Amino acid sequence: MSTKMSRCFRSFTTVLQRGMNDFAVLNTGRKMPLLGLGTWKSEPGKVKQAVIWALEAGYHHIDCAAIYGNEAEIGEALQETLGPGKSLRREDVFITSKLWNNRHHPEDVEPALLKTLKDLKLEYLDLYLIHWPYAFQQGDVSFPRKEDGTLLYDNIDYKVTWAAMEKLVEKGLVRSIGLSNFNSHQIDDILSVASIKPTVLQVESHPYLAQVELLAHCRERGLVMTAYSPLGSPDRAWKCPDEPILLQEPVIASIAEKYKKSPAQIVLRWQTQRGVVTIPKSVTQSRIKENIQLFDFTLEADEMKGITALNKGWRYIVPMIEVDGKRVPRDAGHPHYPFNDPY
Repeated sequence: MSTKMSRCFRSFTTVLQRGMNDFAVLNTGRKMPLLGLGTWKSEPGKVKQAVIWALEAGYHHIDCAAIYGNEAEIGEALQETLGPGKSLRREDVFITSKLWNNRHHPEDVEPALLKTLKDLKLEYLDLYLIHWPYAFQQGDVSFPRKEDGTLLYDNIDYKVTWAAMEKLVEKGLVRSIGLSNFNSHQIDDILSVASIKPTVLQVESHPYLAQVELLAHCRERGLVMTAYSPLGSPDRAWKCPDEPILLQEPVIASIAEKYKKSPAQIVLRWQTQRGVVTIPKSVTQSRIKENIQLFDFTLEADEMKGITALNKGWRYIVPMIEVDGKRVPRDAGHPHYPFNDPY
């Protein structure tokens, strides 16, 4: 990896056979569609229409989170499309949301979920994730800060939060629970105390961050992996101007030409063919339609290996701050920060 890339901070669940199996099977026995619509950075005013377009195009999986600030608008889309007399039944669509960092205390977990359910206009979620293993200061402020602008953290143990998540399943408010942005040690830490095992780990993954070791770790423990930012994240605020562009990689372009597909479709197919659930974000109708057209071709073994070989350990989603003129990971000092471990 180049020095320039380092300055930006760098850091298989059962593979399903192609056919009609465009889903992963969770350890609860429930099916989770391999392709979903991501809604991170899908701004209000656009996300409602994006969700409607996705459901019309054949998506059966919508990924949400309270911190995205758009669940109420997504709820409007779901209300218009799901239920008696509508185009889809509620049980036809797999809906995920996430518990934010200021709601890790047990007494806050159920109220946070109930707010999400109210916004989404749903009676239950298919999957609820702990968004990050580390917590912010308890309260109503999503990003609590000191006077100097630095974040206020809380050291509550995520295992305590997990016990509260289990109660949501027992009450029928969620069908499954899982983790997001946890590392392999933290997954095992949860498993050591879990009465209800996590079903899913959602993490950043794309050919530059193939997550081969973490994927194997999840498979061995019965977790399905979900990949966010599967095409990279070029619109994030802390982007470095000189970083490589994933979709311009010659290996990917060559395979795309062979199959008469776009580079994005090749990357998404690579993930789903590994059995990784993938949630590309878009508010553009043509891209939403294109992204789901993945299941009419199969990459060959050498093509899969060639894409995996692009791995650079390159992590895009690491919020950065400026300290003494240098850009450093914002949350790296927290004892539960997940990215200090290899995977």
